[in-house]
Amino acid sequence: MGRLDRFRLGRDGRREQASLSRRGFLVTSLGAGVMFGFARQATANQIFPLDNAGPGDGAFEPTIWCAIAPDGIITVNIIRAEMGQHIGTALARIIADEMEADWSKVRINYVDTDPKWGLMVTGGSWSVWMTWDVFRQAGAATRTALVEEAARLLGTTPDRCTVANGIVSAGGKQISFGDIVAKGHPSHSFTPEEMARLPLKPASERRLIGNAELKALDIPAKTNGTAIYGIDAKVEGMLYARPKMPPTRYGSKVRSVDDTDAKKIKGYVRYLLIEDPSEVVQGWVVVLAESYSAAIRATDALKVEWTPGETAHTSERDIQDRGRQLISNKEGGVYIFNDDGVDQAFSGAHLVMDQEYTCASVLHYQLEPTNALAFEKDGVYEIHAGNQWQSLILPTLAKSLQVPESKVILRSYLLGGGFGRRLNGDYMIPAALASKALGGKPVKLILTRSDDMQFDSFRSPSVQRVRMAFDGSDKITAMDYQAAAGWPTGVMAEAFMEKGVDGKPYDQFAIAGGDHWYEVGAFRVRALRNDLAEKTFRPGWLRSVSPGWTSWGIECFLDEVAHRQKKDPAQFRLDLLTAQGRNKGQAPDSVGGALRQAAVVRRLMEKVNWGKTTLPKDTALGLATTAGQERGMPTWIGCVAQVHVDRSTGVVTCQKLTIVVDAGTVVDPDGAKAQTEGAALWGLSMVLFENTEIVNGLPVDRNLNTYTPLRIADTPEMDIEFLPSTEKPMGLGEPGTTVVGPAIGNAIFNAVGVRLRHMPVRPADVLRALQNT
Repeated sequence: MGRLDRFRLGRDGRREQASLSRRGFLVTSLGAGVMFGFARQATANQIFPLDNAGPGDGAFEPTIWCAIAPDGIITVNIIRAEMGQHIGTALARIIADEMEADWSKVRINYVDTDPKWGLMVTGGSWSVWMTWDVFRQAGAATRTALVEEAARLLGTTPDRCTVANGIVSAGGKQISFGDIVAKGHPSHSFTPEEMARLPLKPASERRLIGNAELKALDIPAKTNGTAIYGIDAKVEGMLYARPKMPPTRYGSKVRSVDDTDAKKIKGYVRYLLIEDPSEVVQGWVVVLAESYSAAIRATDALKVEWTPGETAHTSERDIQDRGRQLISNKEGGVYIFNDDGVDQAFSGAHLVMDQEYTCASVLHYQLEPTNALAFEKDGVYEIHAGNQWQSLILPTLAKSLQVPESKVILRSYLLGGGFGRRLNGDYMIPAALASKALGGKPVKLILTRSDDMQFDSFRSPSVQRVRMAFDGSDKITAMDYQAAAGWPTGVMAEAFMEKGVDGKPYDQFAIAGGDHWYEVGAFRVRALRNDLAEKTFRPGWLRSVSPGWTSWGIECFLDEVAHRQKKDPAQFRLDLLTAQGRNKGQAPDSVGGALRQAAVVRRLMEKVNWGKTTLPKDTALGLATTAGQERGMPTWIGCVAQVHVDRSTGVVTCQKLTIVVDAGTVVDPDGAKAQTEGAALWGLSMVLFENTEIVNGLPVDRNLNTYTPLRIADTPEMDIEFLPSTEKPMGLGEPGTTVVGPAIGNAIFNAVGVRLRHMPVRPADVLRALQNT
C-alpha cells in the first residue's frame, strides 16, 4: 500500500516499472502559497507522475528554475498546473530564449514539493504574467554563468564571447552548453537580487518568444495515451468509491440508510457516513466497492433518507430577488470606486438612465469529473488528484482528518479540464475521510457526471444595476454600478480578498469588469455579497469569473446609451477611452492605459469595415470591448459579432466572431490563439446555449441531455488578431470569454431592434421581446 505503480521508458526504450515513493509535502500559510508535485515530464514527449528526480548527476543549476546536464539537456522547472493550456511550453520559452538555449534540448519538469517554489496557483490567467520577470532573470543568470565558464575553457574573456542556440563562440572556437558543464563544472549561482541586476535581451533579439513554428512539448503524450491524469491514478489494494449526494449542499442530515439492494450488487463492500469536521462536506454517504462499475450501481441501489438543509426549496429567482434587495438597500456592500460628486450628479441630472442586467448560474462541466485517491502510510495521508490550488484545500483536509497539515501530502496530476472548478478541492475530503474510516486503506473516489454537476462549485447567478447621469447637453456626469452575487473568494480564500476604498474586504472576482477604463465623470462601483447564494451552494471561480457577467451589463448598457444619444457605438466608446486620471495606466502592467483599449477598437473597426458594410435582413454586427480579466492585469480585447436572428423561431445564429487582442508580448502564438478561441467559444456558449437553474436548492441540470453547451455545428467563423507589442505579457486564458456575450447582445439589437438584458439569450426570450415591440 502506498506504492503508485506506473511505467517509464528505460534508456533502451523498454518499459520499466517504477514506484512513486512518498516525499515531504510542505505548505506555508495561505498567503505564501503551497508547494505541490505535478506529473513530471521526463522527456519532451512523455509525462509521468514522478518524484522530482532532478536533472541528474553532474548537472549545473545556476538558479532553482533550470538546470543543464552534461549531455546538454536543459530542464526547466514549472510550478503551474497543466490542464490543456500547454503552460509548461510557454514558460519554458521565456527562460530558454533569455539563455539562448537550443530548443530541441529543452525539457519541462513539473516540480515536486518544496517551499522554495513560493506561491503555486493556476488560475486568473496569471501564469505567464507572474512568471515573466522571474524566468527572464533566471535565463539571463544561466547565460551569464555559462559564458563565464566557456570563456575560461576557450582561453578568452566573457566580453569576447557570443552565444546562440546553445553554443558559445569566441575567436573561431566554440563550445556547447553540455560540454561547458561536462568539462568546466561551473558552480556560479545567483541570488534573486543578483539576477534582478543582470542585463536582459531586447525584444529584437528574441528567437523563441513569439516564434509561431515551435510546438508544445507535451502534445505527443496527450495524443498517444501516455499522459497520466488524476482519474488514472491507482495503487494496489484500493477500493473504489462513489458518493451518494444529499438533497442540499449544506445542512442535510442522514436519517436512515438501507443497503439491502446494494448488497445484491456483486463487488459491493459497504457504505460510510461522512462526518466532516471542516463542514465543507455535509450529509454525504460514500459507497465502497471492488470496482467502479459496482460502486456506481450500488450507489444507485442504496436507499438513504435525509433531513434536508434550510435551502431545500430555494430557487434561482429567490437568489436573484435577494440580490435585487441588497442593491436597493443603500447600506452595506463594499465600494471599489466612490468618487466625490456621484450623488450630487444624479440628484441634479437632466436625465438618468437606469437598467438591470442579470445572468444565470453556469456549470463548469469539465471533461474529467472530479476524483481523488487517498490512503495513509506511516501516519501520513497521501491524496492524489488533479487540482489548481492545493493551498486552499490542504488546511481543510488537515481539519477534516484532524491531523496536522504536515501529515497530509497532496500529489497533483494533469487535469482533464479545470476552468476554475479544481481551484476548489472539496472532492478530496470524502476520499480522505473514507480512507481514514478504513484504517488508511486506499480509496479511489470518482464522482459521476451527475454527481459532479449536482455539487459543482459553479458560477453564481448575478444581478447588476447600472445607472448613468447626464447634464442638459447630454454629457455624462456620473455612473453608478452595483452588482450582487455569491463570492467564491469570500467563501474559500478569504485571505485573498482585496479591500475597497472604505477599507472593507471584498471579492475582486465578483466585481472585476465593473471597474472599467471608460471616462464617465464621477464613478461609483459597489460590490454586494449575496448571502442566500452562499447558503445554497458553494460559489466558484468559472473561466473569467465576474467579467463573464459584469461585461454583459457594462457593455450592453454602453450600447444602450450610444443608441439613445444617436451615436455610433464604436465611436462612442472611443470618445470615452481617453486615458485620463486612473485610466491612464502605469508600468509595468497597464502601460498606455485606455489608449491601448482604444487602439483595439480602432483595429476592430478596420477589420470588419465598421459602419460601411451592408448585411442581409435581420443580420447585424455588434461590438464590445473590455480590459479582460482584471484591471490590475489588463488584456485589452474587443469583439465584433455578426449574428442573424430568425424572427419566426427566435433562434440567434452567430455567423462570425472577429476579435482583436493586445496582451502585450505574446510568448506562445499557437497557445495564445488556442486560449483565445476556447475562451471566446465559452463566452458564446454562455450567451446563447448554456446555463442551469437552481430548483429546490440544486442545479436542475445533471447531464448533457438538458445542459446544452455549444456544439460544433454552432461554432462560427473566427478571425483573431494579436496587436504587436513588446510590453509585459498579460493573461490569455480568460479575456476572450468577456467580450462575446455583450457583442452578441448588441448585435441582436442592431439586427431586430430588441434589447435582451438576461444571459443566456434563449429563442423564447427573443420571440417574447419581438412580440412586445
